[in-house]
Formats: sequence, structure tokens, C-alpha cells
Amino acid sequence: MSRRRISIEIQVVSLTSRGAGPLHEVEQGGAWTVRQRSHVWRPPTDIYETEDAFVVLVEVAGMREAEFAVTLDRQVLSIRGVRADREGPKAYHQMEVAYGEFVTEVEIPVPVDAPRIEASYTDGFLRVRLPKARPKQIAVSA
Repeated sequence: MSRRRISIEIQVVSLTSRGAGPLHEVEQGGAWTVRQRSHVWRPPTDIYETEDAFVVLVEVAGMREAEFAVTLDRQVLSIRGVRADREGPKAYHQMEVAYGEFVTEVEIPVPVDAPRIEASYTDGFLRVRLPKARPKQIAVSA
């Protein structure tokens, strides 16, 4: 079993940089939302919660850490990349493995601690850990 820790830069995008359009509309009700664009493929994506974090697990084998772009904009985690077919031209008899540009966007319904977000790529899985935001204690002065 190959276990390799990588460093993927998580970019927190400003609140004013997002565009308008159906991809950016916020769902009502605070439910988890996985968003997909029609011109790209979406890898299988799991989202689960632990006691102290939310974890997004994306199955996308055959990648290198430099081929991922992971961003957090408002409450939307976006994972993008391009999986190239490195073997050259061939005649397919069956084709189930997707190549080319992919995007998966996950709307996170609760605040997370953005500076502590971590990402790792091991055994064909990209794992993004989003620590839950802790309540901030506010001192009351006289």
C-alpha cells in the first residue's frame, strides 16, 4: 500500500470574486450539495463528518499533486484538474475511465476553519479535511 503525503495549496477566494449563474446559486435549507458542470466529468466523491472535521474524498487515480486545484470560495469547496491519457493514441474496445478536465464542487452548509484545511493524495484518492470552525469566545468589558 503506497502512502504518500503531499502538499496541495488550498486557495481561499474572496467573497466578491464569484460570478453569477446557475453553478453559483446557493441551495436553500443548508443541505450538502455536489455541483457538476456539463462539459467536464465528475469523479466519484464522498463527503463524511467526523467529530472535529468534514472530509471530502475524491476517487481520481493516475494524477500528480501538481495537477489538482483546490479552492474554497464562500462555503463551496472546488476541486479541479485534468487527467491526461498518457499512453498515446489507441483504438478502444471499451472505455469507462474518464480523461480530460474534471470538476467537483461541494457546498458546505456550516462554517469551517479555512486556515487549517489540509489535502492529501494517496492511492488514487484526494482527501480534503475541513476542520469545523470553533465558537469564538468574546470577552465582555466594563
